[in-house]
Amino acid sequence: MKPSYSRIGIIGAMVEEIELLHEHVEQSSTFVKAGITYVEGTLHGREVVFCKSGVGKVNAAVCTQILIDAGVDCVLFTGVAGALDPKLSIGDIVISTSCLQHDMDCSPLGFARGQIPFQETSEFTADPSLIDLADKACNLLFPGRGIKGKVLSGDQFIASRDVVRQLHEDLNGACTEMEGAALAQVCAMNDVPYVVIRSMSDKADGSADVNFAEFTKEASVNSHRIIDEMIQHM
Repeated sequence: MKPSYSRIGIIGAMVEEIELLHEHVEQSSTFVKAGITYVEGTLHGREVVFCKSGVGKVNAAVCTQILIDAGVDCVLFTGVAGALDPKLSIGDIVISTSCLQHDMDCSPLGFARGQIPFQETSEFTADPSLIDLADKACNLLFPGRGIKGKVLSGDQFIASRDVVRQLHEDLNGACTEMEGAALAQVCAMNDVPYVVIRSMSDKADGSADVNFAEFTKEASVNSHRIIDEMIQHM
């Protein structure tokens, strides 16, 4: 039986990633906590709570915990990322199968890169039902433009071809961004299902200064369309 979600949390890291929600969600109320504004309303008849987290893992973690405390029973993270998989082009979509912190590195102490010391789990698996919903939405809206893969997160804007190759080859990352793994860890700690949907705004290869501003809006629109389609079938 397909899970039923009664209160859906939606997070974007930047204004561009959530401004379309303001246009389409029937707003009922807002509340502010930890300096973050949360909007509660309905979208396609589903109760949603959405917000702009801000950039970085700390912002994402705080924001996610507040959403969970506000009673959401799943979390969708939408936004942009830099492609790591060479098959990806600008505008393509990555749906998270899992998330890992690439900047968690205690290798001098004998831990693998990405491993959180003394913790059982460091790679946090996305919810299969939400992955399936996102995949179906992506195939409908952008046929041939989406893949499922590992999302790598770190408080770094990657702009080096050598680092891109390393993250893809050593950690099997499909894309890199700054929030997903923090959200995923908080969701795992609270036993709340999640999925991250990222649209590629750049190839994380040193051309971001040319690509990022130009394609962020387009990529954000693509991510929003997938979220909107998913909610119609949740």
